[in-house]
This record gives sequence, structure tokens and C-alpha cells, in this order.
Amino acid sequence: MMMSAKRRGATLVGVALGAMIMSGCAGSATSDVPEDSLLDPADCERNAATPITYISGYGYSASAGQLDVFMAEELGYFDDLCLNVEINASGANGQQLVSSGKAQFTELGSAEDVLMAAANSENITAIATFGTTSPFCIFANKDIDSLTDLEGGSLGYFINLTPVAAAMLDEAGADIDQIDLIKMTNYDPTVVLRGQVDAIVGYASNQCETLRAMGEEFSEFVPADFGLSGTYNVMEVNTEFYEQNPEVVADFMRADLKALEYCLENEADCVERISALAEEAGQGEAFPLEQQERTWRVESQWVRDSEAGAPGVQNEQVWQDASDIVIEYGNVKGIPPVNDVIDVDLVAGLYEDGVLVWPGDGQ
Repeated sequence: MMMSAKRRGATLVGVALGAMIMSGCAGSATSDVPEDSLLDPADCERNAATPITYISGYGYSASAGQLDVFMAEELGYFDDLCLNVEINASGANGQQLVSSGKAQFTELGSAEDVLMAAANSENITAIATFGTTSPFCIFANKDIDSLTDLEGGSLGYFINLTPVAAAMLDEAGADIDQIDLIKMTNYDPTVVLRGQVDAIVGYASNQCETLRAMGEEFSEFVPADFGLSGTYNVMEVNTEFYEQNPEVVADFMRADLKALEYCLENEADCVERISALAEEAGQGEAFPLEQQERTWRVESQWVRDSEAGAPGVQNEQVWQDASDIVIEYGNVKGIPPVNDVIDVDLVAGLYEDGVLVWPGDGQ
């Protein structure tokens, strides 16, 4: 059950400008309030007393909705707002953990992913969408000039055949029943070069960029080629937690977006930091620096190019377009209405004239 717009609006005004922003907070701090807190004692104690667990959608990937959470911790923005955040980088079962209330935040790759998951998961609200570019691509052997060339051939996919890929095939005039669909067991993009599979549904910032960096010839198709819109990376929160702790959720997103802003301006620093964290956690081979640099170079531009406005702001019509694609091509029953899944007000309310409101900035 979603929080009313009236309640959300009142809450966010209070959070944005009623937090009693104090540069001299130390003088009135209690023993429970850090001397360098940017909040007044009551708000600081409220945040500190509300534990948050964030589940990374994909380990230490340099992607929006993930990189920014790690950097909000590294750069001290969570501390600035007295937030008590634990980051779980296992990247597993985030949707289930948040839905059950065992975690509070997680990230999924697109609105389509969220809507399909929402058909089987309750108690989750999408509060931020980081771009209006679809992250998916179909990459193929260089001899594939059109998606219709896949008829009689093979198309690989990871986890599931994302609805936008099916929409791309349909828009291209390809008969999906004439294509052998193969679930891939690894993420090696070079299998298309060797002809082990003719094409794969992958990620534009990952597999396609990897092949490009290798200097290999291949064919690439993206949703925009077929007039299809898209969304890039969505932050989700446990709905019940949100309704009970709206100010805490707002401050979590404020710190997250502050870190995202930093990473858009300081790309190399953020990528180096998160790659070092991956190495320390024994995931360095999965997230090598050069791959992370390629990923963030592409995905940071998706954030900048968002047609929804400031980073993280959600657009209901873009989500409705995603819903239409899922309903037609997702082969999933019970897709809930968009308005039952997203909250378009929270993140929008954290900005004033397109500028993120941050305690101590004098806004």
C-alpha cells in the first residue's frame, strides 16, 4: 500500500528544509550525536536508531544504484546524516530479502525487471530510476546484419529473455519461433565471435563494450534502434519500512544522490575506490578496474542523459511504456499497475530547482 501524496509531500518538505541544518551542531550534541553531524540531535538520533541493510544487485559493479551506495559510505555521506547502513555485496536474493523485510534497499536493472518481479513480490516500492536509456543490447556475430538473420539460428540470454529483447525482435520482423533460444551459463561475449551462438541478449555497458575494447568486429542492436524506450537501474525500498520511516528513506536517498553527484564529477576516483573494495572482498577478478572504467563511462552518460530530469527522478510515462512492453512480451501474469509500484515524489522532492538539497549548503 503506497503512502499518500499529501503525506509524502509534507514529509519531504520537513526533511529537505526542516532538518534544522546546523553547521555548529556540536555545541548542542548529546553523547549519541556525532559532533560532525549535519542534522539536529533529534533527527540524527532517529536515523542512527533505524538500521538499514542494502543488498547490491550485482556485487561491486560500477553502476548507478550500486556505485553511489558504496561511495556514500566511503565518502562519509551516510555518516553526515547519521545513517546506520550495512552493505551486502553478495548480490543475491535482494528482491526477496527486501520484500520480506530482512533488508530495506536493493537495486534492479530496469523498470521491466522491477515490474516482472512485482508480479511475484509484494511490499516493494521503486523510489529512484537512474536513466531513461535501456541497458540491454543484442550483440551478434558480424555476419548478422539484421535480427531477422537470426531465424534458423540461435540467440542466447542470461536468466531470462528480457521483454525488450522480444520487442526488438518483433519490431525487426523476426519470427521468434524460428530462433533457437539458449540460456547461457557464462558471461563470455566471445562465444558469438566463435559461432557457438549467433547472438546474445546482453548489456551495452558490459559485453558490447568488452568486445569493442578488444577491437573485435561484431554486430550490435539496441532498443532505440527500433524506437523502443527504456529505463536504467532502479532503487527499491521495502514499502512497510518506507511508510514507517519516510524521513530515514529520504535521507538515505539524499546521501546516495550526493555520492552519485560526486561520481559524475570524479569518475576516476569512484571507479578506483569501488574496484579496490572489490579486490579487498575477493571479487577483484569479477570487477577489474579496466572493466569498471568502461562500465561507468557508458552508464554515467545514461544518468546524465535521463529525460526524467535530475538524477534518480522517475517518470511515470516512461514506466508505463515499460509496463506495456512487459505485458505484451514478458509472459508474466499479474503485473501490477505502475502507480502501485513506483513513488515519483520522494526523489523529486529532494531537489530544489534541479539542485540536490544538502544540509549546510545554504539552500
